[in-house]
Amino acid sequence: MSYETAVASMFALGHELAQTPSHKFDLAHMRVLLEALSHPELTFPGVLIAGTNGKGSTAATLASILGASGLKTGLYTSPHLVRINERIRINGGEISDDDFARLHGEVDRVAEKLVDQGQLPWHPSFFEMMTAIALLQFAREHVDIAVLEVGMGGRLDATNVVEPLVSVITDVSLDHQKFLGNTVAEIAREKAGIIRRGAVVVTLPQQPEANDVIGNTILDLEAAGVNAVPYVPPVSPGSPVSRVPVPEGSSVRSRYRLEVLGKEILVESPLLGRHQLRNVALAIAAAAELNKKGIRGISAESIERGVRETRWPGRFQILRAHGRWPETVFDVAHNPAGAWALRSALSERYEDRPLIFVFGAMRDKAISEMAEILFPMARVVIATRPDNPRSASPQEIHQAGERTGTAIETMANVAAALERARELAGGEDVVVITGSIYLVGEAMQAMGWQGS
Repeated sequence: MSYETAVASMFALGHELAQTPSHKFDLAHMRVLLEALSHPELTFPGVLIAGTNGKGSTAATLASILGASGLKTGLYTSPHLVRINERIRINGGEISDDDFARLHGEVDRVAEKLVDQGQLPWHPSFFEMMTAIALLQFAREHVDIAVLEVGMGGRLDATNVVEPLVSVITDVSLDHQKFLGNTVAEIAREKAGIIRRGAVVVTLPQQPEANDVIGNTILDLEAAGVNAVPYVPPVSPGSPVSRVPVPEGSSVRSRYRLEVLGKEILVESPLLGRHQLRNVALAIAAAAELNKKGIRGISAESIERGVRETRWPGRFQILRAHGRWPETVFDVAHNPAGAWALRSALSERYEDRPLIFVFGAMRDKAISEMAEILFPMARVVIATRPDNPRSASPQEIHQAGERTGTAIETMANVAAALERARELAGGEDVVVITGSIYLVGEAMQAMGWQGS
């Protein structure tokens, strides 16, 4: 099977959220599949990271730290910006086309056999297939450790077949209510499903409803709760964490000193936005816990280097003005919490500059709430539609944002929206591309930029 055929076969299964909850959420079926594949998930230690926002950034930062520690590190994330291969990485390198096609064929043949034999009621979903391919790749490549970002929820997510050395829960807020519940507490219960009895879970204080659920789960399971607060700046005077000015023109976005593993290090993160300070803190705390568990190579020095070398495209990433393009910000904010984080980052960096938004979102997202948060910041919003069957139409976005009073134009596709933004942009305008990871990825591709 060719790579192109394998990718087409994957997408023919439908989007990972397109199935009914009963099809999406059934770990028993995932375990049947993995048993037939000789349990690749048991061949390496892992870290599971769940949450509504920040889990991808946390996973990328932790994987970079582990790689800088000399460990062969697998990283599994979702969704992807441009190519499906981005979801499966080892030491930063994407799975090759040949490996993806080969492993897809292997998993697909096993899955079809299980269905034929009545051991599975239906073919595994897109996300279950992706997860199985990732686990096989990590096993075959003999990774020292793998960092896995939960796709959705946690308790019944396909990644939760892994028995993690450390679990991490990032910020929890409302998203995917159709699948996870209508309150923060209900959603937090799903996220807390990655906590294991007697094991380590790294968290930060957040919304009271989420705190209560996560805290009670830790108590019920007699788990070891680790608070990452000591690694979060800014802090009160006398703390071991102190701010350090960022040099002009540097790719570093935040810079501060803190004590980790008994030594002072300089944390230089390329991830921009105050919310990213929390994600970096979670990654550092998780690395420190892995060190305590005897994972070799993790040191204060490797943590410092790993944070500095983190690469995670599309998260408040800035493309300087060049050629025909004005200064452009890419950010994958896809829910109200993400929109608030983006608004804060834009206010901090572009307080006195006019903004033009190119906005596209999935129909199942809280578009009206996102519009109320973001659209008032813009001189004009260009509503468009990424090439995804779940995308809201430009007209639906226009209707959702009308009451903000912001001028909204509609463009049928991303290429047309980008061209219109370029036409409207004056010398001081900043174009902000946001609302969906699919929009950001398509825009990057259209602009010939891979975010590196």
